[in-house]
Amino acid sequence: MEGKFVAYYRVSTKRQGISGLGLEAQRQAVHQYLNGGPWNLLSELTEVETGKRNDRPQLEQALGLCRLHKATLVIAKLDRLARNVNFISSLMESKVDFVAVDFPTANRLTVHILAAVAEHEAEMISTRTKAALAAAKARGTVLGGRRGDHKLNHRRGNRLSAKVRGATASKRALDLLPIIASIKAAGATSLHGIAHELNERAIPTARGGEWSAIQVSRVLARAEN
Repeated sequence: MEGKFVAYYRVSTKRQGISGLGLEAQRQAVHQYLNGGPWNLLSELTEVETGKRNDRPQLEQALGLCRLHKATLVIAKLDRLARNVNFISSLMESKVDFVAVDFPTANRLTVHILAAVAEHEAEMISTRTKAALAAAKARGTVLGGRRGDHKLNHRRGNRLSAKVRGATASKRALDLLPIIASIKAAGATSLHGIAHELNERAIPTARGGEWSAIQVSRVLARAEN
């Protein structure tokens, strides 16, 4: 293996997390899988959760690190995580590549396939709804209202696209805040100093380039908004 990786481990109870039961096996599996290549394991994060818990702060942090460093998320076991809707949705929305030790050929496409099972049911519901509407229309029932013209739909599409891009940029800015805070705490408080430290830490800009003072100021302004 080669490249940058962030490891994510999961144990289901606090007691298990304290004892290390299951955790050490996951860590060993990840290290054995990565062994033998010019890889860089940037961080290892462990989630201790119960069956009632839906939020995953450690997963969000791991995905944030992957986005910042353009790294790959590595997990020991996909089988249990893949059955968790929150994990699947978080992974899909993050646009982060991942690798699972117990399922090495799995990738983001695999997650899409898993999600497609649920999506298929939604499509079947949509199909049945359309059929019901068509039947109602055939009976003479007036359906729907006025539709916007092509230009209106185009403008709406552009606004939606801009909204998505803005949300992605805002998410990245929030990912960067803890890193910038640690840089400031270490003594580099100027925009130029922060940019230098981000480059030293091999964290690329959104477009994969090096940081400048103006880029840092834009990130800080977006994070404040």
